[in-house]
Amino acid sequence: MRRLGVFVLSTVLLASAGSAAYAGSAAAAGSGHGHGQGGSLSWRETVIDADQSFRGLDAVDRITAWVAGGSATDGGPGRVYRTTDGGRTWENVSPPGTEGLLFRDVEARSAQKAVILAIGPGDASRIYRTSDGGATWDTVFVNDDPAAFYDCMAFYPGGRHGLALSDPVDGKFRILATHDSGRSWAVLPTDGMPEAATEFGFAASGDCLVTAGHTAYFGSGGGAARVFRSDDFGRTWTSSDSTIPAGDSAGVFALAFRTPHEGVAVGGDFADPADGADAVATTRNGNVWHQAGDLTHLAEDVAYLPGRGRRLIVTGESGDVMGTSVSLDGGRDWTRVSDAGYHALDCTRDGSCWAAGGNGRVARLAR
Repeated sequence: MRRLGVFVLSTVLLASAGSAAYAGSAAAAGSGHGHGQGGSLSWRETVIDADQSFRGLDAVDRITAWVAGGSATDGGPGRVYRTTDGGRTWENVSPPGTEGLLFRDVEARSAQKAVILAIGPGDASRIYRTSDGGATWDTVFVNDDPAAFYDCMAFYPGGRHGLALSDPVDGKFRILATHDSGRSWAVLPTDGMPEAATEFGFAASGDCLVTAGHTAYFGSGGGAARVFRSDDFGRTWTSSDSTIPAGDSAGVFALAFRTPHEGVAVGGDFADPADGADAVATTRNGNVWHQAGDLTHLAEDVAYLPGRGRRLIVTGESGDVMGTSVSLDGGRDWTRVSDAGYHALDCTRDGSCWAAGGNGRVARLAR
């Protein structure tokens, strides 16, 4: 989405990048304005590179996580960081020559293997891959169509098959696919894609496109806010109304699924980030979506809390408006548990939840 192609921070904190590894400055960022079971949650925050706005995040487990971002300085380098000690230290593992690039998604298989997506028009959209923890990177895709603008990507379980989503070209969303773990990518035919001439994707958190089992979903905004679904590795798609309000800066920002059919979509309006009304929708069959509970902040990303059934956590930030909320009932009711908010969120099977946002902030959920 071009409106999010350049993110300008209202307050820029300058940090030195002279060292390859950063211990950062830690702070308890959760204000804890919650109650009940959700109220005991808070964020433990670290600033690792204040020049970066992190919107790409993938946590492998409670020990290993990757973040990717873009510079708040015009023409500054986009950077990628990795931790392998639970967030105590972060190593700059960025590819060379990333000046002006905006990394908005990272998909990691381990501490060694990761794929990152840079967004933007034309050749600003590109994909890199590493298999040695970021010591070296291969440029595996560079967009050569000036009409394409890639927003996000996702891999299916096992990591062999993956998809990347571009805003519509000639009236239809474009899908890029890999079948060799990200080593090579090819644009898929659009015969099976519904028309969407007035819609676009949001490169807000890296989760505008997700997979669950053999099913893929992505969300849209603009002229309509829909959820698109594919059951054949991106070759054909169906679409459904998300019930989330659409607009020039509004729509579906992220999705998460508990099963291939049961999931949640979240969003809001960047022009009015404090309005979280109708910003959450849920589905039990992957086809029909229903409005869920309202939020007090926009929702850029959402995840199911590990080992807690239908319990959800959502977060978002836009300038000074931010927050984190928790639902204990699958999205019907929400409790604001922190005034700290982030762009991206990820929870792991071994019980950890991570977040990343503006001003180079990363955080882990404390309980």
